[in-house]
Amino acid sequence: MKVTGQKVVVCGAGGFIGGHLVKKLQESGASAIRAVDIKPLEEWYQVTPGVENLTLDLQDKNNCFLATEGVEAVFQLAADMGGMGFIENNRALCMLSVLINTHMLLAAKEEGVKRFFYSSSACVYNGEKQTNPNVVALKEEDAYPAMPEDGYGWEKLFSERMCRHFEEDFGIQCRVARFHNVYGPYGTWDGGREKAPAAVCRKVLRAKLSGSTEIEIWGDGHQTRSFMYIDDCTKGIEAIFESDIHEPINLGSSELVTINQLVDIVEEIANVKLRRNYNLTAPKGVNGRNSDNTKIKKYLSWEPSIRLKDGMAKTYAWIENEMTVLAAR
Repeated sequence: MKVTGQKVVVCGAGGFIGGHLVKKLQESGASAIRAVDIKPLEEWYQVTPGVENLTLDLQDKNNCFLATEGVEAVFQLAADMGGMGFIENNRALCMLSVLINTHMLLAAKEEGVKRFFYSSSACVYNGEKQTNPNVVALKEEDAYPAMPEDGYGWEKLFSERMCRHFEEDFGIQCRVARFHNVYGPYGTWDGGREKAPAAVCRKVLRAKLSGSTEIEIWGDGHQTRSFMYIDDCTKGIEAIFESDIHEPINLGSSELVTINQLVDIVEEIANVKLRRNYNLTAPKGVNGRNSDNTKIKKYLSWEPSIRLKDGMAKTYAWIENEMTVLAAR
């Protein structure tokens, strides 16, 4: 099923990934796009011309029927989430996103939706496989036996199973991608929900602009991650949606770095060198996580490939501009 010519709804369209996805689907020729988010339109990160924009709380089942009315495909990205600082301190709120996924699947079933894309997360993976910074890249089967990130990861894993059983029992074609640390412009960079790439850009910028010589790092800086630039993410979403992949699949970069190396990259972009203060009591997540891309390369002959330093340069420039605009107000 190609995106071209389809009537689609993007849930979570006012957020970071959703805003970029709406633009990608429009470029790919979707015949009509409905964009839905809980936030008022003026708080959306991006608003795309020629799109039907609705402010709806998709935890409410009735709103899910409004969202899916007349569409052929659903892209379900809506969730109450953020970076590690948010998900470790708001586990119940993260779990409540199960209402969105349950009601969207029910509405999709009743409205005759042909295909349902669900954005899962690498947080579904068993924590025992992520205790060492020198982590072995995570394969899709490493989600079981289940021991995901408490709260957020359990909700994502449960919703994956719902997609599987709605396909088996009701015939809705479901596609599930496990996102690995997506970053880029037009997303959260302050306020507590931001993820590491945006947080490091903000911290380095504030130090540079204020003349400070220090930066705080959560954890010891040795924890490892891979980070996927947003353009790779939206390309992967569309490819997985259009594919015949019926099982959850990794969507992430395999370029593994330590948090210290991430800071090195941003310092180089900013042309500064800062003293690092390590906050060992702050949320830091698992010690190591990377994406094994064997399966996505097999199915799609493709994997995310935008280099971290290239994506971070664009992200840094956007956040710098945002901070400059705010300072001028």
